[in-house]
Amino acid sequence: MSTYKKNYLILVDYIKMNQDNFYRLAYSYVKNKEAALDIVQESIYKALKSVETIRNSSYIKTWMYRVIVNTSISYIRKNKKEILKDEICDITEPETVSLADKIDLYNAIDLLDEIHKTVIILRYFEDMKIEDIAKVTDCNINTVKTRIYSAVSKLRIILKEREYYGSEI
Repeated sequence: MSTYKKNYLILVDYIKMNQDNFYRLAYSYVKNKEAALDIVQESIYKALKSVETIRNSSYIKTWMYRVIVNTSISYIRKNKKEILKDEICDITEPETVSLADKIDLYNAIDLLDEIHKTVIILRYFEDMKIEDIAKVTDCNINTVKTRIYSAVSKLRIILKEREYYGSEI
């Protein structure tokens, strides 16, 4: 069996098993059901179209996540004014976190720039290892660690300001 055909079959199986994860990742960017579904569909199309670029099948996960992240960012850039928030992403968290705190956190994450938003989503919402985030974002491990630290610091500042001034920031 050729490498192309092998990678194609592995990719198809991976897509079938991870559709919900892809949707959740796309939704974390656009906060819109239909847009997230469009992004996932576009990402799967792009992935299947360029499966021959995969040299090693062990990198399919990070490669596919990179496709989804890049497609999400492209979508946001193209449709910046049209993106509407229709729901809060239902991510399992400890029950001690109130709905208001979740809303504040999601809103604070939305205020981050794309670089910081991406590392936070991949690390804390997708539970990816730092090494995998480095592959998805195409940067070195130390850069990812710095971006995560910076993003968490920015989130703390945003959340403290909202607590002090109210949610009208």
